[in-house]
Amino acid sequence: MAVHGSVRPDSVDQWRDRKRYLWLTALAMPVIPFAAMALFSLTDQGVWLWLGPIVILGLVPLIDWVTGRDDANPPDELIDALENDRYYRWITFAFLPVQYAGLLVGLWFIVNAGLTTTEKVGLAVTLGFIGGLGINTAHELGHKKEKHERWLAKIALAPSIYGHFYIEHNRGHHVRVATPHDPASSRLGETFYEFLPRTVVGSLVSAWRLEKARIGRRGRHPFRLSNDVVNAWLMTAALWFLILIWLGWSVLPYLLIQAAIAIALLEAVNYLEHYGMLRQKVATGDRERYEQVQPRHSWNSNNIATNVLLYHLQRHSDHHAQPTRRYQALRDYEESPALPTGYAGMILLALAPPLWFRVMDPRVADHFDGDLSRAHVQPRRRRKLRLDDPVAEARMARIASTSAARAASGVHACPGCGYHYDEGAGDAREGFLPGTAWSRIPVDWCCPDCGVRTKEDFIAVAN
Repeated sequence: MAVHGSVRPDSVDQWRDRKRYLWLTALAMPVIPFAAMALFSLTDQGVWLWLGPIVILGLVPLIDWVTGRDDANPPDELIDALENDRYYRWITFAFLPVQYAGLLVGLWFIVNAGLTTTEKVGLAVTLGFIGGLGINTAHELGHKKEKHERWLAKIALAPSIYGHFYIEHNRGHHVRVATPHDPASSRLGETFYEFLPRTVVGSLVSAWRLEKARIGRRGRHPFRLSNDVVNAWLMTAALWFLILIWLGWSVLPYLLIQAAIAIALLEAVNYLEHYGMLRQKVATGDRERYEQVQPRHSWNSNNIATNVLLYHLQRHSDHHAQPTRRYQALRDYEESPALPTGYAGMILLALAPPLWFRVMDPRVADHFDGDLSRAHVQPRRRRKLRLDDPVAEARMARIASTSAARAASGVHACPGCGYHYDEGAGDAREGFLPGTAWSRIPVDWCCPDCGVRTKEDFIAVAN
């Protein structure tokens, strides 16, 4: 998907990935539970068992502040070579075994080390922070086209009971981002504590509906192993069942705590990524649709520490433009709205709504040149500001298919990631039998690879 905007590439001869070996620090994060248990054993001080939040919400924001920002972009000519460098890929792969080892040893320690309840909760919270980073690793893996990476994404999500994120994020959030129909896009004036239950429930419902629709197109009921929500939940059920058999029911509250913390950490990141952002309606013939996602619809940050820990997630505009692009090749856009600090520091700010509103609401207003009718505003705030609601559902026209006049080849390509739909071959996984005409594809169907472009964006191509 092309993004309308400018990047600042260095010259081909001069450019080097200055963070090449810094990316390895991401692998230090899943080691934190081991460090917490070791320090506790050496000092008998329970505070060390809270090392996860101490490092991620305390030390990382401080490092972000000290080290500053890095806005270097790889030249376009080097993108392919950078993406094909498997060194970066193995960094994400290596996260998973260390994450699982920390989880299992940590839970064993909770049950067998004679800890107080407060100490057990502290270690469970630390495990949850690592689980939240595991969800981010799953995010990086789940966007890729390779099947083994997508399965690794589900494995990374299993400890946190959030396997449906794999579906909802790719095929829900990326399609509906910065619109009122996306449960993962926060509204101006909405506190994190209001956003959290809305996005958790909304994302779960959306993921199920997406898979139910996909499988229903094949005339089958959704309760089957091929349903990616079902098989992801079964991974969690199997993992938790084995842990309970091994350690007993006394570990269950701490399993739940670590999952809740991981989910909250993920959704805190979602909260700040698109706060107040709204894609405007554009006319398409006699219809309306939301404009394509552009750099101005995501909050970005180039703070080095958080970026290397989150695989460049803070370069969020380019991620939405090129969802399948690997983290090391993501670029910064000059016109993207910038957060005042990295994600770690912004999460702390989001936990204190009055401070969050004081810092972020003026930035949203400036981004829209003072016209908050163009922002995504919490309904009660809209009433208070007496804004007309230009995004009310009553005005949302169903996105229809494009003209039936297509190329005779019957092949249509996603202009973003290059996925091809061939009428002759169909797509069995999407529920389209061979011979299914393009005109019979649902109008709200989106690209199964990038999850960004909808049917009317596809381009007819020759065989």
